[in-house]
Amino acid sequence: MSGAGSSSTLSSPRHRAAQDFSVSALVAGLVAVIVSFSGTAVLMVQAGHAGGLSTAQIGSWLGSICLALGLGGAVISLRTGLPVVFAWSTPGAALLVTGLVGVPFDQAVGAFILAALLTLVCGIFGWIDPIVRRIPGEIAGAMLAGVLLNFGMGVFRNMAGAPALVLTMCLAYLIFKRWLPRFAIMAVLVLGLAVAASQGLLHLETVRWEWTTFVWTTPHFTLPAAISLGIPLFVVAMASQNLPGLAILQAAGYRPPASRLVAVTGLVGLAAAPFGAHSVTLGAIIAAICTGPEAHPDPARRYIAAATYGISYVLLSVAAGTVAVFFQALPAALIAALTGLALLGAIMGGMANAMGNAQRREAALITLLATASGVSFWGIGSAFWGLAAGLLAHAIFSLRARA
Repeated sequence: MSGAGSSSTLSSPRHRAAQDFSVSALVAGLVAVIVSFSGTAVLMVQAGHAGGLSTAQIGSWLGSICLALGLGGAVISLRTGLPVVFAWSTPGAALLVTGLVGVPFDQAVGAFILAALLTLVCGIFGWIDPIVRRIPGEIAGAMLAGVLLNFGMGVFRNMAGAPALVLTMCLAYLIFKRWLPRFAIMAVLVLGLAVAASQGLLHLETVRWEWTTFVWTTPHFTLPAAISLGIPLFVVAMASQNLPGLAILQAAGYRPPASRLVAVTGLVGLAAAPFGAHSVTLGAIIAAICTGPEAHPDPARRYIAAATYGISYVLLSVAAGTVAVFFQALPAALIAALTGLALLGAIMGGMANAMGNAQRREAALITLLATASGVSFWGIGSAFWGLAAGLLAHAIFSLRARA
């Protein structure tokens, strides 16, 4: 994938975005928005309610993250020609469902700022690049396949609950993939929504339009909040999102400036934290949608998908609370089928990369299995542990080979 690697050297991709635009990249970016928002937004609303936040504070929390990750990712993608996707930390949101209970929100905001500062420091001092350079391509590909495997299987798991919906979406994917491959995911989305509407599965009556009010919270720094929220948020974001996100870019053939990208996530997270944003990270699963062949056959033109994703989030930030309710109104089977079908190309690419080198195949398989297992320790997800297991196996097998 030499084209992907060369995309990082382009001098001014923002001047040729109009030439590089494609419908497939646009659709990939929009699908990435649907997949990311439909999952994490629900967790964040739950965390907000658990922490006793008002509707305005929850809306500000959602809106500030949308604005920060959307603006940061879109600007970098358009300036560099790399499909850089920023995301909110899903593991961090899950941590806050219980972590916010009993913690005053001004102290929580102080913890959010601490986590963003730690991320910024790691990026500024260049501590990320040496780690990323030591991840073999086969291990990165295996981690990518392992992260996405459950999403691919989710297509079939949901058939029993909504057979007409899921089977229609699968049939649309197969037909369009055969004759109009660049429009396959768009067809899946449109037909899925049509079938869901015809079966009365869309509950849009609960959606009421409300503008986002950005609520400033003056941070209060305390040691208990730093220990219980700030440091765990930093560790979880770095291990479960940033490192896997960089590995996914690497698996797709790109050579991102790792430390600088992590520094930017810390910087935009720092700016958004007083409005409630708990974390801004590099996307992992979402990045696989925007960096895969479904976005565009030419890797150098996939940055349009990431830019579309970012611009969409900027637009969503003005009514983030309403959008969260809208996505809650979509059937879970539709989201699961759309996600799995959109990620098939990325899963194939990851597996092909993982198994391409016979000498590293066993370590890659260990990575894939550990990542796909869903194992979690100390709040850190399986993507990190899969990478760790694969790198350990690779190191031991390399010693054996030299002996």
